[in-house]
Order: sequence, then structure tokens, then C-alpha cells
Amino acid sequence: MKYYLTLLSLVFFITSTAFSQDKVAKYKVSSGETINQIAQKFKVTPYDIYQLNPDARTSLPPNTVLLIPIKSGEAKKEAAESKKAVSSGKEIIHEVQAKETFWSIEHKYGISDEALKAANPFLEKDGVQIGQKLVIPAKGSTPKTAAKPAKEKGPEKYVYHEVQPKETKYSIAKQYDTTIEDLEKRNPEIVSSLPVGYRVTIKGTAPKTENAPAEAAKPAENKKAAETSKKAVTYMEYQVKPKETLYSLSRTFHLTQDELNALNPSLSTGVKEGMVLKVPAGYVAPVAIVPVQQPAEKSPVSTNEKPAAGGIKIVERVESEENDAEVAALTTLTKKKTNERKKIALLLPFNLAKIQSDTTGIATKLKTDKFLNMTLDFYAGAMLAIDSAKTLKLPIDVTVYDSQETKTTSNVSSLINKLQDADAVIGPFYQNNAEAAANSLRLYNVPVISPLSKDAANPIDNLYQSIPANDVIRNAVFDYMRSKNGNIVAVVDKKKESVINYIKQNQRGVAFASLTETGGLDVANLKSLLMPNRMNYVVMETGNTAMVKTTIKALIDSQKTCQVQLVILEPNSTLDTDEISFENLVKLKLMFPSVTRESEDPAVLIYEKQYRLKNKMNPTTYATRGFDITFDTMMRLVQGKTFQETADLMATQQVDNKFQYYKKEDGGHANKGVYILYYDSDLTLKAAN
Repeated sequence: MKYYLTLLSLVFFITSTAFSQDKVAKYKVSSGETINQIAQKFKVTPYDIYQLNPDARTSLPPNTVLLIPIKSGEAKKEAAESKKAVSSGKEIIHEVQAKETFWSIEHKYGISDEALKAANPFLEKDGVQIGQKLVIPAKGSTPKTAAKPAKEKGPEKYVYHEVQPKETKYSIAKQYDTTIEDLEKRNPEIVSSLPVGYRVTIKGTAPKTENAPAEAAKPAENKKAAETSKKAVTYMEYQVKPKETLYSLSRTFHLTQDELNALNPSLSTGVKEGMVLKVPAGYVAPVAIVPVQQPAEKSPVSTNEKPAAGGIKIVERVESEENDAEVAALTTLTKKKTNERKKIALLLPFNLAKIQSDTTGIATKLKTDKFLNMTLDFYAGAMLAIDSAKTLKLPIDVTVYDSQETKTTSNVSSLINKLQDADAVIGPFYQNNAEAAANSLRLYNVPVISPLSKDAANPIDNLYQSIPANDVIRNAVFDYMRSKNGNIVAVVDKKKESVINYIKQNQRGVAFASLTETGGLDVANLKSLLMPNRMNYVVMETGNTAMVKTTIKALIDSQKTCQVQLVILEPNSTLDTDEISFENLVKLKLMFPSVTRESEDPAVLIYEKQYRLKNKMNPTTYATRGFDITFDTMMRLVQGKTFQETADLMATQQVDNKFQYYKKEDGGHANKGVYILYYDSDLTLKAAN
């Protein structure tokens, strides 16, 4: 509750400050308008609008009433100047807004088509475009020639940049000689994140390469360059879904409504369900996780149907298409053209035979059997991934088998003949059963992905352990601290012998803070180990409340003279108690490694929404794990390479999990995809760069 009150106080303070400085106007959103356009119209930034209208970050339906901060005297001044310019017969500058045309602008100012084009010669070639600044000649004035000095400045020009993997707002701004602030002002959607594949609108012109031709290049060369640029844009077909509108389509594909109409003249009669539209490839990421509507499926524990081919259910074949969608926002992998169908087998421990013989009934079993519930959650997430594959028309066949496993037994050996031609096998759940499957399939070079086990794996070449081991997780945070040239100090109590041994054996150069004779922290010694000219990372491993409080107090005192950040290597329940101030943890930007993350990326929010729609509940950790493992495996198999090849070459990020496989020295493969998270000053968890 105290954290909630703190957050409310912070919000109230920010809001009160905003209202005290500026006046506020109400504005009703028109169809198709964006925050960027509204911000430009009122000469404010998107941040200003989001501050008063936080819900506008996620959606902006027509007729929404927004609160717009207006600086004192700004609106009156602008209106007075505009009125003065018109009444005095002088030229004025008009910035083109969404949906404006030649006719609407000429009608607004009472001028002829010839006069408007004469004052703005570029209109003959470019037409009216959003954001252009047009010279509006005074009524009755003689049209000016193209040689007028004002033309040298010209209208603002815009280019578009498709975000590539590992690009940042800083690198894009530097590439186009602009600022991050201007990028966010023109593209409000990238304020909170920068999705791969997003089409960024940038003021200016495309950057010149070292070998770019001079401005006086021959027209033929310019024409050839333009044709080459055109060829770089690829298109795909998209079928309109129920209830989609021109507005929602424009937001999905990051195009203006005019651009969509230009690509699809059939839209002049309206948007209709089932229409096939031409759209740029690479902008359908949200569609990747929208499941195809199907009849309700029977529970995997139902025995009304005979299992197909020895398993529970065979997912229907999905035919491939010539134009395949790319899944840029969900993963760095993209679907490539291939006619070869891939096969995936899911080995899940439903244990149908036991359920059939259980006299307590399925309902009771579901209430009491945690392992069965975990299996069903994983299965639900995997099915949502399979639905995504259907939407994307991926050439993949998925077969689900009951592995009938316990800690010591399974029926994997009886399924080997059915798994020999698989391109990848996901499961079984228990580590020893996954190793048995990998050993049996080694001769056939079939990769076996262990989805849930955290146990240390034996060295088997075709075994892929998808959950990072404890030492890998610890190593990740130490690697991060060293990459920042940090001074690392450890505060570890005597009871944490395993942590002490790990640091001494694997993380040389880490200084240990001294303890007193009674086992408490020697505060003076800790402070003496901190350096004033470097970031000091203090790794605290103790469950002792008194030591935790003493360490935190010492570090907050030290922040007056040096930079300090608190670090833990694993979850610490002591920090969740009322005795430890959450505000102090935020001040120290508490940092820790994690195999999962909390994210509000658009693709993540869509996944959660679709899961709720299909399953009438929020996704559990196991459900999201089922989605991530299955979807990641499918996307790796459509790269024109084997799973093994993509595992060696590519790191991916799905809803909650990272997959960065590496070959272990003793054999086999493991995942080192770990997030480094920290509490930021706005009380939210963020991933460290």
C-alpha cells in the first residue's frame, strides 16, 4: 500500500506542476489523427500530451477528448498574428494537415489552383503531403515565379527509415543528423520502445553514403538510383479481418490513409472483410500473434477422440504462400521463402492413462494436480503459437504426443520411430527424459529442446537446454558490470558459502567488504572500498534483515560522494518485507539478473490480450514459456537453415524469454539469454542497456 501511495503522490505532483505552468484546452480527436499531428498543431511535444492523457499512449479512438497544455498567451498570439497577416493582404504560411487536399486549401483561403501552384511550384511534382509548408498568396496578388528567394528554403521533406535489429534512437538520429527529441516528436509510438521493423518518419533527406553522387549528378543516374530505391521496397498481400477499418489498418502498417488508398484503389469503396490488400512487407508484426478463429478445441485430457498417429492431436497442415509475412516486432528472425515443410514434435506429459484410471474424476484432478495444470498451461501457450503460424502461413506441421512421464519414467522410447524425421522436438519436461530422447535421436541429428528443466545437463550434442543455468545467470550480471568499467564490491554474510566460493573462483578482482566479529557489516571498510570516479556496484547476498538495512543505509550515505548501485544475484525475500524501504531500493536502482522480463511492448500486450480472449484468464509463466519456446522454434526452422545452424548464428527475444544458445565446452548446448533488470526512478522495472 505504501508503494501505491508513493506512486499516486508522484503522479499528483507531476500533474499539479503541469497545470500550474500552463493553461489547458480540450480537443476532440478526428478520425485518423495521431498524437504527433495534434502536438504539432498546438506547438507542444507528445510528452506534454501524454502527461495529461496517459491512456493516449495505447489507443487514440476518434472523438476522444484530450487535454492539451497551452502556454499562457501562446494561442492568442498565434491567432492574432494569423488574423493580422490575412487582413493586411500579406502572404501566410500554411502547414498541410491530414486529409487536406488542393481543393480544401484553396477553398479555405479563397485562392485559385493556379495561384497556389505558382506560389509553390513543387506541388506540380509532389502533390499535397502532410507536413508541407505552403506559401499562401494574398488575394488578387500576382503569382510569384519559381525564382523567388523563398523557394530556396523550400518545404520540409520527410524520409522513412525501417528500424533494424540492434539499432537505437541515438544511432538513427545520428545517421540522419537529427535529434532523439525530434524523432520522438514525429513518432510518438517509439517513445517507450523501438520495435524492429517499425517505419520511422524523419525530417530531412536520406543520408549520403561515402560513394554518393554529387548534387550535380546526371539525370539518368538519378533516375537509376530512384529505381534501385524503389526495388528495395517489397510488398505482401494482407487479408482484411472482421471489424478492421481504414484507421486501424493505417496504424497497423504505419502508413497514412492516403498511402493505403494509393496502394489499393479498391479501398475507395470502403474497407470490407476479406479484401486482399497490397501492403509493405515487414509491418504485420501484431498479426503474428492474432490466432485464427477456430471451433473450440477439446481439452487434451478428453478421451472422446482416438489419438492420431500415436499422439493426442495432429495440427492440420498449413499451405505456404508466395508472399510471406515477416515477424520483425516479435523476433529478429524473419520468414523466408521455402517450399519444404518442417516438422515439430511436442512431447507433453498429459499422462492420459493415469487420468482415465483415476476414480476421483478429472475435475478433482485439475484442482489438486499442479504438474497437470503446469502442462495444460504450457500447452495453451504452445497452441497460441501454433495459431500464429497458421496466420503467417508457415509451412510447418506440428504433432503433439503424450510423453506419459514422471521423474523416473516415460514412453519416449516407444515414440522414437515417429520422431526420427522431425526437424525439432520440444520436450520432455524432466531433464533425464529429455536426455534419453536426445540420446535416442542423436544418430538422426534431431535437435531436442529441453523446455523447463534447470538441472545441469549431460554433454549430448543434439540437446538444447532453453533455461539458463544458475552460474550463467550470475555470470551475465558480472559481465554487464565489467562492461561498464564498474568497481565491484561484495557484501556477503558467512552463511552464503556457495556465493563466496562462486565469486572467488569465477569473478576475480571483486573486493569483499569485511565483517565484524559478530558477523555484521563493517561499514567503514565498505565505504573505503568505494571509488569516487567510477560506478560502484555493490553485490549484496544476505538474508539477514539487520545486515540488509545496514548495507542500504551505508550506500545511500555514500551516494553523496560517489555513484553507487545495489545488486543482488538471485531473488531475496527479505527485500519484500515491510522492514525494507522500497523507496531506498529505488534510490539505489536495485539491479538483478532474470531469465524473464516485464514488458509493455505492443506485441507483448497483444499476446496477453489474445491469450485472455482464448482462455478466459491471464497467461501464467508456464503458458508464456510454452508460447515462446514453440514460436521461437518455428521461426528458426523457416530461415532456410536447420535449427542447429540458427542456434549457432542467431539470438532472439520473444514475449518473456531470450534465446541465445551456445555450445558448451563438454558438449551439448545451453541458453545464455538473460535480462539485466533494475528499478528506475519512476518505480518501474527496466532492462539495462
